[in-house]
Amino acid sequence: MLAVIQRVSHASVTINNQVKGQIGIGFLVLVGVTHSDTRDDVDWLSKKIVGMRIFNDADDKMNLDLATVGGDILLISQFTLHASTKKGNRPSFIEAARPDIAIPLYEAMIKQLSADLGKPVQTGEFGADMKVSLLNDGPVTIVIDSKNRS
Repeated sequence: MLAVIQRVSHASVTINNQVKGQIGIGFLVLVGVTHSDTRDDVDWLSKKIVGMRIFNDADDKMNLDLATVGGDILLISQFTLHASTKKGNRPSFIEAARPDIAIPLYEAMIKQLSADLGKPVQTGEFGADMKVSLLNDGPVTIVIDSKNRS
């Protein structure tokens, strides 16, 4: 499971000209599921995301987590994170999990992030055409791969 975490001042997702989810300070998290992902990947990745200390403290060092700053999460499913660009100029998405695998894991990630954060997370809609807006703060962008834990 891949996650791209962006520290944001605000972010929102719009579907069919309707705002589906929005947050102020926090993380916009793009998550991509592959065939070999399991509930273990969800649990590990959720704890990693919620515990990520990338907000500045009084000494201007990245030392604070979401809970400390009262931040929120906007979670967006994004199969294109698993794009392969090895051959040609048209990406292959063969490593992205099919919906029968990806949807349950995405829904599990929503629940696990909410539990680990202690409050609901905002979301997009799996498979929808979404318009995501954000103000990346820093910019700070972190990529985490649940298969690369060492």
